[in-house]
Amino acid sequence: MYDRLSVFEDRYVELEKQMMDVNVINDSEKLQSAAIEHAEIEPIVKAYRKYKTTKEELEENKSLFDEKLDSEMRDLVKEEIKEAESALEELENELKILLIPKDKNDDKNVILEVRGGAGGDEAALFAGTLLRQYIHYADSKGWKSEMLSSNEIGIGGYKEAIIMIRGKGAFSRLKYESGVHRVQRVPETESSGRIHTSTATVIVMPEIDEIEVNVNPNDIRVDVFRSSGNGGQSVNTTDSAVRITHIPTGIVVSCQDEKSQLKNKDKAMKILKTKLYDLELSKQNDEVSQEKKSQIGSGDRSERIRTYNYPQGRVTDHRINYTSHRIEEINNGGLDDLIDALTAADQASAIENLQNN
Repeated sequence: MYDRLSVFEDRYVELEKQMMDVNVINDSEKLQSAAIEHAEIEPIVKAYRKYKTTKEELEENKSLFDEKLDSEMRDLVKEEIKEAESALEELENELKILLIPKDKNDDKNVILEVRGGAGGDEAALFAGTLLRQYIHYADSKGWKSEMLSSNEIGIGGYKEAIIMIRGKGAFSRLKYESGVHRVQRVPETESSGRIHTSTATVIVMPEIDEIEVNVNPNDIRVDVFRSSGNGGQSVNTTDSAVRITHIPTGIVVSCQDEKSQLKNKDKAMKILKTKLYDLELSKQNDEVSQEKKSQIGSGDRSERIRTYNYPQGRVTDHRINYTSHRIEEINNGGLDDLIDALTAADQASAIENLQNN
């Protein structure tokens, strides 16, 4: 691991020289490229330099302790050795995390899709609960959320809803939410008081740049139709709703939330491009090693990842055996503890793979 760190330091020094080179300074593209790479590896280099300094201090204190010292000085050196060893351990852990390859999508905005699964109206109601949970979480982070597409059932539930969440690092925090979520509770629609089990599927996708996915106009079919609300009631009297079908993959995206056909088409195209990008990422994940597949952030989306048990006030994430009895707080967007635990587990898995390779 430490051989790799010296490579980062050498590159860091080289980039500093480049940024002082007149030829680079006069070439804005080269200067920007060097500055971005310099900033990306700076945390690693700073931690590595601090690690080397701390290690030297530790070795020096150990050599001092070998000399004949009075008891007071010996106690002082002992304390300094203890502090240096503790600092060295912290720096080693920090460096291990810094060396984990960064997900290029981590800083991106998120397109999040929630679908009701098994359980009829109760599944749709649970999908609505999850949707509001993520919107509250976005609000707590100062992120902005926007409805892109929805299919409501009229009692606070959704057969399907797609939202955009805009905020730096949104994908890095929400990417662990993809999968099947299960709820155990007495449905609002149940008069006998029996506990039902229902499911909803969450898919979290990074928003993609226009240049990342090109859609051939010949590969899509665009249909327009009249927007309709709950129970088929007409929302407006124009054909403003848009349905786009991607013929090669069979992906269908519909948008009817806007009164403007153009706005609905723009939203539908954004969702389609994101789904096509996500499909390509899924194919790549299918081709990687079993070790990669075992990591938290790249699991099968058909996998049941979490259970919300209302009678017991319990939320359990099955991937890391994490249980919280703060179900109301979590439903109101209090996801940080859960996401922190998932992030830590993912980092531990990545560190293990890094050390084994």
